[in-house]
Amino acid sequence: MQTILDLNFEQMKDLMANFNEPSFRATQLFQGLHSGKTINEISNISKKLKDEILLNFDDFPAKIYKMLESKDGTRKYVFKFLDGNIVEGVLMKYKYGNTLCVSTQVGCRMNCFFCASSLNGLIRNLSAGEILSQVLLVNKDLGGNVKDRKITNIVLMGSGEPLDNYTSVVNFLKLISSEQSLNISMRNISLSTCGLVDKIDKLSRENLGITLTISLHAPNQQIREKIMPVAKTYKYDDLIKAVKRYFEKTGRRVVYEYALISGVNDSLKNAEELARSIKGDYSYHINLIPLNEVKERGLKTSKNAYQFMEKLNKLGVSATVRRTMGEDIEGACGQLRNKILKDEN
Repeated sequence: MQTILDLNFEQMKDLMANFNEPSFRATQLFQGLHSGKTINEISNISKKLKDEILLNFDDFPAKIYKMLESKDGTRKYVFKFLDGNIVEGVLMKYKYGNTLCVSTQVGCRMNCFFCASSLNGLIRNLSAGEILSQVLLVNKDLGGNVKDRKITNIVLMGSGEPLDNYTSVVNFLKLISSEQSLNISMRNISLSTCGLVDKIDKLSRENLGITLTISLHAPNQQIREKIMPVAKTYKYDDLIKAVKRYFEKTGRRVVYEYALISGVNDSLKNAEELARSIKGDYSYHINLIPLNEVKERGLKTSKNAYQFMEKLNKLGVSATVRRTMGEDIEGACGQLRNKILKDEN
């Protein structure tokens, strides 16, 4: 069954009309759900209405299954859905507010060689309501509700490839940014993709205004193919052209993510080639990431992060090294989930 959290406000109003309920019930129900409550926890609707809803829809689709807090304040959440599947989310606390990284799929089929999310393959897509539930649960855990939100920024960078679950992700973006929900500005939302070129072009036509983050991780086609199988389908040069088209269409700066892997993509020659390959007349930034090592992958983090950054800066490329967070709580995508799955099996 469809979860009740998949419905937008207009659909909720239509549902209440179908149940012969007054229109204000839609507001009560929507606000209750978007404050992180299950149907039965919403106190201002009748038992009759609750029973009617639960005959036709699944309830609030997730719960917080586990939470670990790092010594730096980062929190790693594990969310369990109604079918027993689990995904992760990471809450990062900054001076400007709280950023939550959410998952869009259970597992992933992209099989990037440095990532733990796809070690067990793709299990299934998440619905818009299941993606939304992660935000609402953490917002509630921080003491927030629909009228007093504690989450200021969202990053779609957890397990899964967001553009491989395109319809649900776009519906989620519209839900979370609606006035009746947490009303998070699209400008405070980033979507990370490993480079599905056709979907990037499609996203640019949605006029959402979100920040596009590209998991690039290589300075050329040859290296990218070795560590990211998706590059065999979506070629390096075609991806860079799609990124530039996205900027031209939306006017939004694009961020390139570049995980530095020892002996693979971290030489100064690689930095020079990277600068040549992405430079152009558009607004972009490179976010250099010290690799969060995944034991099963056998790759090692580079010690050249700051030299790599300085080389890019000298070549006129905007680049910074991302601060590592949550390392003591298995902060990399998929690490904690895989540990839980192994322990439970």
